[in-house]
Amino acid sequence: MAPALRAGRLTATTAVAALLSLLALIALGGVAEATDDEGSHDALAPTVTTALGSHPHAHPTGSTPGDVVVAWSQIVFDAAMTDDNYISFLGVRHQAMVHIAMHDALNAIRPRYEQYAYFGRSYGSDPVAAAAAAAHDVLVAVYPAQQATFDADLATWLATVPDGPAKTRALALGAASAAAIVALRQDDGTVVDLFSSTFVPGTEPGDYQFVPPYPFTFAEDFRYATPFGLTSPEQFRVPPPPSLRSRTYARAYDEVKSVGVLGSTTRTADQTSYASWWYESSEIGWARIARVTATSEELELWRAARMFALESMALYDSYVAGWDSKFHWDFWRPYTAIRAGDTDGNRRTVADPAWLSHLETPPVQDYPSTHSVLGAGAAEVLKRAYGTDHVPFSMDSTTALPTDPIRSFETFTQAADENADSRVRAGIHFRFSTEMGKALGRKVGAYIVKNHLRPLRHGH
Repeated sequence: MAPALRAGRLTATTAVAALLSLLALIALGGVAEATDDEGSHDALAPTVTTALGSHPHAHPTGSTPGDVVVAWSQIVFDAAMTDDNYISFLGVRHQAMVHIAMHDALNAIRPRYEQYAYFGRSYGSDPVAAAAAAAHDVLVAVYPAQQATFDADLATWLATVPDGPAKTRALALGAASAAAIVALRQDDGTVVDLFSSTFVPGTEPGDYQFVPPYPFTFAEDFRYATPFGLTSPEQFRVPPPPSLRSRTYARAYDEVKSVGVLGSTTRTADQTSYASWWYESSEIGWARIARVTATSEELELWRAARMFALESMALYDSYVAGWDSKFHWDFWRPYTAIRAGDTDGNRRTVADPAWLSHLETPPVQDYPSTHSVLGAGAAEVLKRAYGTDHVPFSMDSTTALPTDPIRSFETFTQAADENADSRVRAGIHFRFSTEMGKALGRKVGAYIVKNHLRPLRHGH
């Protein structure tokens, strides 16, 4: 992993190539242990497995009422993987756009929840055809090179709907709903320079420093992107991190130094396993959780469409809010902090100039952990959408180790907590960063559910 790092060449070109390789491997299942410019380590080599609960595109006739929504969630995932392996933020943006279009189309047929971008009515349209057409048209707009695949997926779903006026009206409705969200999200700030070279690290202890082999911060300008549900990126900006001289900082420092180090003797086998299991991009894992639970709970079509739309909005907005706070507070990563522990002014911290994290550190600031923000934000939406936190589920992960491909959870909160804790066990976040990330995520998720796609007073 990270060939630029092993060769000791920290040029922008090789570092970008290394990051592309890292992100692609995260998306596809190849998590690598960290390394420095003095050597390299063997890859953990997880296997790629099929998500439990995902629906093959060609089989739309399952028994779950919300199958059409679940299936197009999988289609969005596949499209994003084909496009850029979830390297950019476009995948999570397009998830939200697809699910909003489906939701709006359904609520034009039978209004049960507030619409988001399309506010027309089309009574008598077939709901399955309308939802599928809306998803299809969004995807054609954002991934035009894949239109043949989307056309085939749509044809499969339309084959389940009898020809007639209801089907014809549904296709027009789907097109109108898709066009509304595509127009609304034009120039929304998602498309940014992922490998910005304008960021200049500070010189004080605690300031973020580039983590080898990446002489840049990732997607710096994404902090200015337009949220789907929040009023602004800084709406819930987190308070400052603990003082470097505090006991709180020293405790977090000692914890990640011990349990997050490469070859740790204090990290358990299970913790090592779930550090890799949760390493995949959050929008991949939490969208899968929505698919798995919507299927197992046989979620009704309108409720499924709303739940997926709200969750996707929360995932995108959690990224934006997290990026805003990260760049505002500009806090260093454990990799830098532990190697420079004798400069932080805290007599309780002991430096280790050769310290390496268990898994590779992404090139962006530590505080807060956006992985934790997304997990808690999605969990908050799912709890509120289902009306309970207790929805047991089991699933796999694209970054799972071969020895532990499937994990099971009793509640969404349990999953979000383990998701956040994994970043400490991986050695890439301080505990206070994951805890504040969860707090931010809960605020994002709660705000979006409270203020968007709300049940109509006289919905039916």
